[in-house]
Amino acid sequence: MPILRPTGLAGRVVFIGVVRDRATSLRSEALERVSARFEGFEGECHGGLTRPSCSRVSEQYPKGTTIRNTRQVSILSLEEMTATAADIGLDHVDPRLLGANLVLEGLPELTLMPPSSRLIFDSGASLTVDMENGPCAFPAKEIDAEHPGHGARWRAAARGRRGVTAWVEAEGEITIHAIATLHTPPVRLYPPLS
Repeated sequence: MPILRPTGLAGRVVFIGVVRDRATSLRSEALERVSARFEGFEGECHGGLTRPSCSRVSEQYPKGTTIRNTRQVSILSLEEMTATAADIGLDHVDPRLLGANLVLEGLPELTLMPPSSRLIFDSGASLTVDMENGPCAFPAKEIDAEHPGHGARWRAAARGRRGVTAWVEAEGEITIHAIATLHTPPVRLYPPLS
């Protein structure tokens, strides 16, 4: 019996980007298409099958521990980005300033997407959602460099609207305007935590 089910919800790709060298800049380079490989998006510095642990998992592993890379791709929502921009006094925020890999339009409350959800593209590419991507200080600095005085408010405004991280489960090409259908696992609260 299948555990993942199609939801009838879908998002359209409105931005594709890769961050070539995180040591140089968080800003992503806009692309028309990208090859999604098991290691991540071709050319993306966050790619690889493994990665050193970071602040996202600091309560699980000492910093720098080699772990499975479930943070290959950063996915944001156009609607959530627009709301965040309005809260910091801008008409919009360029996804390149956020180091975005994908921006989808049409998936409501994307940041709340359940972990283990799949975004499946017609090309056969499939991305597995790992978890919510918490807002950090790096995009705030990029925003402030372009829009002085606005970056400082970004972290608070982006809380709960920063998107999700994901990893490539099935390879394929992703293009601008491609449609990603959402498949989700059963969503239940874990009783000992309620």
